[in-house]
Amino acid sequence: MQSLFQIVMLLLDVLWFIIIAHVIMSWLINFQVLNTRQQLVAQIWYGLNRLLEPIYRPVRRILPAMGGIDLAPLAVLLGVAVLRIVLINNAGLFL
Repeated sequence: MQSLFQIVMLLLDVLWFIIIAHVIMSWLINFQVLNTRQQLVAQIWYGLNRLLEPIYRPVRRILPAMGGIDLAPLAVLLGVAVLRIVLINNAGLFL
């Protein structure tokens, strides 16, 4: 059971870093540091969007419109952090 717990924690860590990479890349694209006309940048951006959009979509439906500011990544990061805390605090119950 402990290995399952560690796998879930690893997946949450990977999700955390993918979301951080997506946010940083969106900033770099918006500030025109990166150009989506470059094939590599466009492929990475498209892949990250396809990977994270199913996670962001339900959160965006719940959050109010903020006039161009997307708070879905922040809400998902908070959700991942809360889930990690809950899992760590209740790990003794499962082992």
